[in-house]
Amino acid sequence: MERNPLLVVIVGPTASGKTALSIALAQRFGGEIVSCDSVAVYRGFEIGTARPSGQERAQVPHHLLDVAEPTEPFTAGDYARVARPVLHEITARERRPIVVGGTGLYLRALLEGLFAGPPRSEELRERLRASTDEHGANHLHAMLRHLDPTAAEKIHPNDHSKLIRAIEVCMAARSKMSEMWKQGRDELKGFRILRIGLDPERERLYERINQRAEQMFALGLIQETRKLFEQYGESVVALSSLGYKQAMQVIRGECDETTAIAAAQQGHRNYAKRQMTWFRREPGVHWLNGFGDDPKIQNEAGSLVATSEAA
Repeated sequence: MERNPLLVVIVGPTASGKTALSIALAQRFGGEIVSCDSVAVYRGFEIGTARPSGQERAQVPHHLLDVAEPTEPFTAGDYARVARPVLHEITARERRPIVVGGTGLYLRALLEGLFAGPPRSEELRERLRASTDEHGANHLHAMLRHLDPTAAEKIHPNDHSKLIRAIEVCMAARSKMSEMWKQGRDELKGFRILRIGLDPERERLYERINQRAEQMFALGLIQETRKLFEQYGESVVALSSLGYKQAMQVIRGECDETTAIAAAQQGHRNYAKRQMTWFRREPGVHWLNGFGDDPKIQNEAGSLVATSEAA
């Protein structure tokens, strides 16, 4: 019986060297890289995403960069629907797919699937937001308690995005979200999955994060943000992501560049903590205590891949 192909997944906090490790493994094992980043999917967002450079992309084929217009929402479900055929197409050419990135929800949607809820309705969402502005912050939770008490118990009253989605599901599907949860998820099939996690020493990671944020501004993050703002408008969701958010504050005259850099550094450090909390809950991750550009870590990861291939 023919075995399923191996899918390598690299996770870890921002600035931990995931790109360097993915390129090293791709070159060693004939792989192609599938980005798993909720901002890098958008066209034009280059500097603030720290995406692979043109030289790095020339070394190894990369997928799912620049695949969405900034004005169009690109959800975790959208990512899974686009990424899964890419994985199968790579293996059909007898190449090794390597998923790399730090967006935990995108990765979960890809590997485990999301429950089969109805599509987003921006018109309904806008009405719900307006209703919150009119009736107060607790209005959404009260509405969900009426529609689906079980779901309301599991969602914090301040988590407006999840509340809106739950209400949207109840109203659009004419079914309780808690009932739809019971239907299960459409998990990825046809692959053996090897999860590799990078867990470098925290102080060194924070030093890299600080340097990266400072470098982004030096490379022209404010100019890139201004161009995106002039082209698409401030309502584009990705302009509220880390780095771009602080650059927009400079553009609006709310702070100077030095203050923006410090805020971006703090924001990325906080994000790294949240990423590790998320990925620590992922099953079966082989954690490596170092950075992905360290030859020792690359050798350890390579051994994991080789062992998994032979198993």
